[in-house]
Order: sequence, then structure tokens, then C-alpha cells
Amino acid sequence: MATYTVRKGKRYQATIRLGLFKSVASNEQVADQFREVGFTEVSVSGSGRERRGKGLWPHPDATAEVPDEITSIEMIETLTKPRPPFRPARP
Repeated sequence: MATYTVRKGKRYQATIRLGLFKSVASNEQVADQFREVGFTEVSVSGSGRERRGKGLWPHPDATAEVPDEITSIEMIETLTKPRPPFRPARP
């Protein structure tokens, strides 16, 4: 089983490939599994065997084994400050 390190304050996206029996789980049930290991602001999309989960890791950096159902993980952009609203230049 592979290992992966998550960093405090970073957002991650994972591709999930569920087995036949687990594929009937709702996205909320899959999201609950992400929450159980410590992720917050979790969302899951997709259906059947293919899902995509996103979440924030608010805890100290940690390294753990990645379940076989997780086929890829990537850190995604985190905005530290809100962007100012776009205002077109006046002539």
C-alpha cells in the first residue's frame, strides 16, 4: 500500500474507485469516510464506482497509508485571501 503526506491548511482532491458492493454508497457516505480520517469542508461528486472527493486538511502534517480505492491524490489551489471583486476600468 502506498503512503501519502498531507500538509496542514492544504486542500486535496482524490479520485476514488469503489468496489462493486461499495459502489451503491451515496456521495454523503463516501464524504463521511473522509471526515472520519480528519478532513473538513468535504465534498464528493460522481456516481457508481467512480467518485471524486475534495477536502481541507486542518491538522498538523501527517503521513498515512492510502487505501487501494484511492487511485490518485493531488493538492489543489488554496486561496489564502479572498480576491477583490473585478471592476472594469472607467474611460
